[in-house]
Amino acid sequence: MMPEPLHTYFHSRTKLADQALNQLMDTTNSNPEIIHEAMRYSVFAGGKRLRPVLVMAGAEICGAAPERVLPTAAAMELIHTYSLVHDDLPAMDDDDLRRGRPTNHKVYGEAIAVLAGDALLTKAFELIGRNAKIRGVRPQVIPQVITLIAHGAGTFGMIGGQVMDIKMEGGQWRPKKGAPKDAHHQVEQKLRAIHKHKTAALIRVSLQAGATLANATSQQIERLGDYGEKIGLAFQIADDVLDVVADKKKLGKSGSDARNKKLTYVALYGLDESRKRALALVEEAKEALKPFGKKAQVLKQLANYIVERDH
Repeated sequence: MMPEPLHTYFHSRTKLADQALNQLMDTTNSNPEIIHEAMRYSVFAGGKRLRPVLVMAGAEICGAAPERVLPTAAAMELIHTYSLVHDDLPAMDDDDLRRGRPTNHKVYGEAIAVLAGDALLTKAFELIGRNAKIRGVRPQVIPQVITLIAHGAGTFGMIGGQVMDIKMEGGQWRPKKGAPKDAHHQVEQKLRAIHKHKTAALIRVSLQAGATLANATSQQIERLGDYGEKIGLAFQIADDVLDVVADKKKLGKSGSDARNKKLTYVALYGLDESRKRALALVEEAKEALKPFGKKAQVLKQLANYIVERDH
């Protein structure tokens, strides 16, 4: 369960994110209707809205109102959603369920699912551009935000991590007989690299984008980036654990990691060690927030919640 202050904060910011997404994706009767329907199907499938909330939190901890960053917050959810739509495709993880509902390609077919993901990614950068018109935002910071997010979502971030992840499927990561003594250490490095890019990169840039739109100092942006990377890794470890132990109905997906023989924290370290590593990362994340003092309370609670959640 979320502690009450975090629950209240998360609920109010999630509501803001949903309102922004609904308004900015108001495509009623827009042609071709099927692509807009497919985009909304996955965006409004009940996600946690973690990344948009982090954009708002990054802005607020640096002194800006959450409303200042709503288009960019919505954009981060679109980027995250597009990655899930593509992840679920038969060519990738081949999943039938996402958040308890049939995956996009199961409803609309593979071709429309691919295009829906493409459209969500493209729409995201339109929304970031729109953030220049929000009162209090200096238009000259928008190119910084676009560069930051594109880097975090691209081959040096999320997509790069997904490629590494695919290359490690089918148990190919397991050291072969007669492998060098440092083979296990190399696998550990690969595992961290995968999730630093695949999961942590977008979480990191969500906070940094919000801070940049709030005219934060370079030190504040760096500290929030450190915090984001640590909670991003902890979030992935928690996901790896949940993929094994969680109630699949509550989790809303079937759990394909073991089926695909993926390189995960649980596969490499086991459940207990994975949980310990997640907790250690949470403590490191909270340490990065020290310069923010009491303003960081919600982000500290969020770090704890990430490893305590059950779905």
